[in-house]
Amino acid sequence: MDICPKCGLPKQACVCNEIARSEQRITVESVKRRFGKYATLVKGLENVDLREIARELKEELACGGTVKDNIIELQGNHLSKVKQTLIRLGFPESSITGE
Repeated sequence: MDICPKCGLPKQACVCNEIARSEQRITVESVKRRFGKYATLVKGLENVDLREIARELKEELACGGTVKDNIIELQGNHLSKVKQTLIRLGFPESSITGE
């Protein structure tokens, strides 16, 4: 049986991820980059697997992206779609702010 290193409960009963998701203050913004291209930035995610969330967002939005300095950068202007996807991934709607 695997034990969670954070809470000490078995992995099946662990609620660390749900607690971490509910405590986030996420900011979603769109910025204009060089050559008139847009990028969507997701900031404020802490104590969660950024690479996994970025992978889910890129798959759902069919776009490219990366994780730099604890910020998820997605290619294109995806403000409303990112919010909907984050809600589907378990983040509360009240914790997501954006332009």
